Amino acid sequence: MYVCSCFGITEKQVKEHAEAGACTPRQIASACKAGTDCGGCVRAIQAVLGRGACPRRELLDRKRTPGTAADAATDAAPETDPGTAPGIAPGIRLSEAA
Repeated sequence: MYVCSCFGITEKQVKEHAEAGACTPRQIASACKAGTDCGGCVRAIQAVLGRGACPRRELLDRKRTPGTAADAATDAAPETDPGTAPGIAPGIRLSEAA
């Protein structure tokens, strides 16, 4: 079934991109342009992605959980890389964050 009629992207293609690491509609858009024209398919893409396992989402969820060892290590380490910003896991550059 087509998810994005503007670019002819199917549900199967969205799932393939998700398996390759795209966890958000924005990352799907970067991979195949789906959702970048009229935007009518963004909710359908969100539905296909669901709330399944995602390495980036797991990192964010871990960061939000108070009292974890990851929080303590992140809070103790100063931001030294000008390409990163608060709230983004250390080592991930702004250009990689989505």
